[in-house]
Parts: sequence; C-alpha cells; structure tokens
Amino acid sequence: MSANAPQPTTTTWNIDPVHTTVEFKVRHMMITNVKGHFKPVSGVITVDEADITKSHVEASIDAASIDTREPDRDAHLRSAEFLDVEKFPTLTFTSTRVTRAGQANLEVEGDLTIHGVTRKATFLVEGPTAPGKDPWGNLRIGLSASTKINRKDFGLTWNAALETGGILVGDEVTITLDVEAVKA
Repeated sequence: MSANAPQPTTTTWNIDPVHTTVEFKVRHMMITNVKGHFKPVSGVITVDEADITKSHVEASIDAASIDTREPDRDAHLRSAEFLDVEKFPTLTFTSTRVTRAGQANLEVEGDLTIHGVTRKATFLVEGPTAPGKDPWGNLRIGLSASTKINRKDFGLTWNAALETGGILVGDEVTITLDVEAVKA
C-alpha cells in the first residue's frame, strides 16, 4: 500500500444494546405522560468522517420487549390492539438523509416501521461524540436522539373514551434514544 493512498473516511459502529436506551412517552388519560422503554436494540451506524451528511443508520428493536412497569398494560401493548408483536416482532429505522441542524446537531430522516407500517420520521440528534477508549481498548461513541410521531399514522388506533370526556391514550408519542456504539 502506497504511503499516499487515500485513507477510508467511513467508520462503522455497532450499537451496544447494554448501554443504549430507547424510551417513549405518551399522554395517559389527558393527565400525565406514561413512559416506557424497549430492549434490546441492535444496529449499525456508519459515520462518514469527511462528510457527516453521508452517514447512515440502521436499527432494530424487539417489539415484545416493551416495558412500562405495568405487566397488564404491557400485555395489552403487545396484543393485536397495539403492536401485535406476534405478527410484527420488530420495530426498525433506516436512515435516508442526514443534514446538519446547527453547530453540534444533526437531523436524521428515515423510514420508521412500527406495526408493519413504514412512515418517514426525523430524529434530532445530538452527537455523535468524539470517540473514546473504554477500559478494554474498544473505541466508543455516543449520541442522543428524539422525535415525535402520531401513533395513528402507524395503525395504532385503539383508544377508549373517558367518562369525564377525552381519551385514555394520547396520539402523540415522543421517542428518545441514548445510544452508545462500539467501533466494528
């Protein structure tokens, strides 16, 4: 290899499921938010160091792993009335475009698939951080991301009217991610 050969400008990072959190929140009874999370998450982040806008993300989540700290609610959310995890076992995201959003942020647009329905979603991303070495010699990066979706856009339409007016489950869902990834 020649000393003048161009160096690769992309780096591949595997999402670390142990150090990654995927959370959501949705309005409950028009009073407060209920939060939950999914685990595990897997995926790959390809960072183009020469042009961050040419970077790419693919991620997958086990839909049955939903946890809101209430077993009966979790069972209902796994059922055919919501995620229908028997029929649609994974939630996925594949980026289609990355743009800068200010000095340190990115907007990552892509195809989000929930309940077998794919829609465009745009995540506001803080990061990625500069690589850091863990105690075992692996390079790691981190990032945080968030978006808001309407659950009905993904076929999640179940609801119940409240006696006092209003509905049991809000339509807007906020999704947040804290991701740590290891260099492949």
